[in-house]
This record gives sequence, C-alpha cells and structure tokens, in this order.
Amino acid sequence: MRTLFIEDREEINKVIRACKTCYVAMSVDNQPYVLPMNFALEGDTVILHSAQSGRMWESLQKNPNVCINWTLGEELAWQDVRVGCSYRVKSQSVNVEGPVEIVEDYDEKYRLLGMIMGQYSNREFKFNKPAVANVGIMKVHIKNITGKVFGAKAIVPGRS
Repeated sequence: MRTLFIEDREEINKVIRACKTCYVAMSVDNQPYVLPMNFALEGDTVILHSAQSGRMWESLQKNPNVCINWTLGEELAWQDVRVGCSYRVKSQSVNVEGPVEIVEDYDEKYRLLGMIMGQYSNREFKFNKPAVANVGIMKVHIKNITGKVFGAKAIVPGRS
C-alpha cells in the first residue's frame, strides 16, 4: 500500500466537504496549538468562527498563519496480517496553509455564518444581532493546499 497525491482540486474539495471537523494549527512564541473547529469552504477561502477572546484569538492576533487539516476515513488495512509494518489506515487527507483575516463587517459576518451552517445542514438559518456582533469570524486565505490518499493498493504491472 502506498500514499498518492490528490491532484484534482474538485477531488480535494470533496474530501474537505465530507468532513465535519477540521483541525486548525497555529503557533505563537514557538508553542504549537491545535483546535478542532467547524468550517465552511468558499473557493480559495476557509471560513472559521470562534469567540473573540481566548488562547486561539490571542494567538492569531500575534501570528495569523495557520495550517488546517481534514482527514476522512479510518479503515484499517494490511498487506500481511502478521507483519506490523504492513498495516495502514486507509484515509484521505487535505492540508491547507495560509494567513487568517479577521472579518469585522456585520453583513459579511452574517453571510459567512450562514455558509458555516450550510456545511452541516441545508436549512436556512437566522442569526440575531448580538450573536453576529459577538462572534469572531475568520477567513483563511489558502496559499498552499495538498491532498493525499493513504493506503492505496500498489498497482502490479500485468495485474488489474
């Protein structure tokens, strides 16, 4: 079994949209910090939300660069049941790197909250003014994106 890159952006987007949680990694003062978060994807932008205070918010004020991971699949596979090194978890993974932009505009925050909810439901949602005003909305502008498939079967010449 081997690892293959996912080259097609639409295939990468399918992996992202199939996930319910992303993991956002940041670093301040050489200290790594990772949080599971809800998200939305809009073109080359990942939308996140949080409180406007706390460790993550303070970290992003100092260093806006983040890495985000989505992983889909947890099927265990092996080439030889008796050989530990042949075991693998079959999965697909996407990593994104980019800077965070804090969104301040009320109408844009409202729109982006709707996009985040759209990742999880096809219902239409309303948000009250204090909720929108008090939530932190972030856009992560994708500078680098990679997708991989783990545990793909090796193709043996002459066999299908």
